[in-house]
Amino acid sequence: MSSMEKPAPVKPRIIIHGGAGNITHQNLPRQAYQTYRDALLRILHEAHQSLVKPGAIALDVATQAVTLLENNPLFNSGHGAVYTCAETHELEASVMVSKGYRKRGVGVMRVTRAKNPILLAREMLLRGEADDGGGAGSHCQLEGHTCDRLAEEWGLETVEPSYFWTRRRWEEHRRGLGMSYDGVTYAEHKRAADGEQLSCLDEDLIGWRVEACVGNDPSWDGKEYLPQGTVGCVVLDSSGAICVATSTGGLTNKLPGRIGDTPTLGAGFWAEEWQVQIGTAALLLDRFTIPVLAALVIDCLPGLANYVQIPSRSTDNHERHHGQSVHAVAMSGTGNGDSFLRLNAVRTAAAMARFSQSNPHDPHTVGIAPLQGAVTAMAGPHGALQLSAEDRWLKSGEGEGGIIGIDLYDGRGTIVADFNCGGMFRAWIDGRGKARMAVFREEIH
Repeated sequence: MSSMEKPAPVKPRIIIHGGAGNITHQNLPRQAYQTYRDALLRILHEAHQSLVKPGAIALDVATQAVTLLENNPLFNSGHGAVYTCAETHELEASVMVSKGYRKRGVGVMRVTRAKNPILLAREMLLRGEADDGGGAGSHCQLEGHTCDRLAEEWGLETVEPSYFWTRRRWEEHRRGLGMSYDGVTYAEHKRAADGEQLSCLDEDLIGWRVEACVGNDPSWDGKEYLPQGTVGCVVLDSSGAICVATSTGGLTNKLPGRIGDTPTLGAGFWAEEWQVQIGTAALLLDRFTIPVLAALVIDCLPGLANYVQIPSRSTDNHERHHGQSVHAVAMSGTGNGDSFLRLNAVRTAAAMARFSQSNPHDPHTVGIAPLQGAVTAMAGPHGALQLSAEDRWLKSGEGEGGIIGIDLYDGRGTIVADFNCGGMFRAWIDGRGKARMAVFREEIH
């Protein structure tokens, strides 16, 4: 390809998630399952319609999808986020792109006024192109009052604290702390969130019983589904750029001031690209050997067939200059954020995909490490996240989680996903253009 020719467009891809955790067929009955299914597929369809328009940008589509998730009270973000044990909301969001922006990745945390924290993160990334950072300096992470002030200065929609309240999440919060959760109390406390005077003194609200949170994670329950995950989206656009956007309310009854993995670079989100050397031998291996190896792996591990996309043998259409090709990845995590933080989970998975070749100078192996294997090693059954919980596994929710992502290599984008817990809400457009949705491991719809 001459230097004057433009690279052929990449086929756009998209996947979203709506949280992961102790989800079972018993605590997610058929009607509730269908409600989540309808919501995820509706959001996926709307975002995909934007993605396939000419000139669509991954950042715009990913943040659009997460905005829709934040606005839906089914999910743990925005309107419908979980409470701290102080009966407040401290929201977190992040965006990161594989290329094209100076900062590439940003996180906002302890947000209390921006209606859509993901749009605040997006604005921070875009304004970061200016020499002064657009008001956010050169910072990649901001929290609390500064976030709320910038949301107003930048003209984003802001809301009163009560906007984030939902009865369902409030009852989870109160039950987790052993408090009453009747309708009258809910109405009074919701008004109090906006500064209105309570008609009666509530000692539970004033004291907020921090001791109930310390040493115990009430977001996990062996019988009830109490979600501990985030919402997120990963998008690959036709230019080859990948964006990850993630948003959460955090853990149910977390301590005020707790910062999770969602706004922390490398822990709950990551996107990057790099150049790989492509030799003649590597090209032959890529086009003919990888499909055979992948087929053998799937024969041995049929469960991976739902996630692994076997590369076609057709001639690639991605740009190459002097034997180089682009490899890019992006991921969004969901689950127990403290476990993701301890392992720097998604950046570790990306590094596994980038650096796991046995010999980085061998043209037969350079650039061929699959992201799916790295995601499974981190977030799949018996992976690093699960092992990090040690003897606390299945007792506290620690180590539970999942990861979604997209792997761009040789001009083709591959959807990847895996999880180690009961279920993960996820939806994506498959390689044939069909919308798919699943919660549990054994079912694909």
